[in-house]
Amino acid sequence: MKKNIAVVSGLAVLLLGAGVASAGGSKGSIGIGGELQLNGELGGLSANYDAGEFHVGGFLGFSDDGGDDDTDVALGARFYYHLHSSAMADFGVGGSFGVGFIGDRAPGDNNQTRVYIEPGFQMRAFIASNVALSFTGGLTLGTADAEGVAVTAQPTALAGAHYYFF
Repeated sequence: MKKNIAVVSGLAVLLLGAGVASAGGSKGSIGIGGELQLNGELGGLSANYDAGEFHVGGFLGFSDDGGDDDTDVALGARFYYHLHSSAMADFGVGGSFGVGFIGDRAPGDNNQTRVYIEPGFQMRAFIASNVALSFTGGLTLGTADAEGVAVTAQPTALAGAHYYFF
């Protein structure tokens, strides 16, 4: 009987002392970090603004290997409406749009402009009060010089990460 009372007492103290958790990404907060699109090709430094019912963001990527005409630039935007939110996570539907200006990859290659439209969902899990990992799944539609269609999701290694300021 003493063990049961100790367990019940311990749970009561834990529940009463826990209070309301406050996750990063709360209304009006800004997060900075990095994220890739589902295509795995476009991404970069990222910023998010959380408006409470949704979050919106964008990314900028740049690379130059030092050769002639081999500079790559990636620009993108995303929007996810939160269907469900808890103290430490949210689930949203929406998508992202990315444009990549890809330089010559090999002699004789031409510069390319790749456009990706990616409708889907995103889950954000706040591993600390102001640090979020994001996992995205959906459909990748390649247009312009990016051809093809894929139904895919980010493996854990490609998850986005953001630090929120509030």
